[in-house]
Amino acid sequence: MRTLDDIREEYEFLEGDERYRLLIELGRDLEEMPGALKTDATLVRGCSASVWVYPTAEGEALHFLADSNAAITKGIVALVIAAVQDKPASEVAAMDVKAALAPFALENQLSSNRTQGIPNMIALVQEHAARIAG
Repeated sequence: MRTLDDIREEYEFLEGDERYRLLIELGRDLEEMPGALKTDATLVRGCSASVWVYPTAEGEALHFLADSNAAITKGIVALVIAAVQDKPASEVAAMDVKAALAPFALENQLSSNRTQGIPNMIALVQEHAARIAG
């Protein structure tokens, strides 16, 4: 998975539809999430599309699997995951993910219907991180 800095660098050079295509590409590049993990417990509430996020811990690092049934939304969750992927759980729990995503100005690029679930995606990721960090 690309780093958030790499994605931001590419995103800044793009406009309009090219940014949509980048988000869709990010979603396609997500690690496969097994269907068995797409449950009510991993479902992100408040999203216009179905979004699932599942945390795993690999030593100190927190690793997430994520998926969505909508291409743009899958790209958005990929962006959220890129901000936190493989970082220590305690760091993710304390991180200002919203600020990390601010340079993308998604609220200016996408409809409010598409961005309404982002705070819930961030909250779920951080709740998992806080629980794992103990």
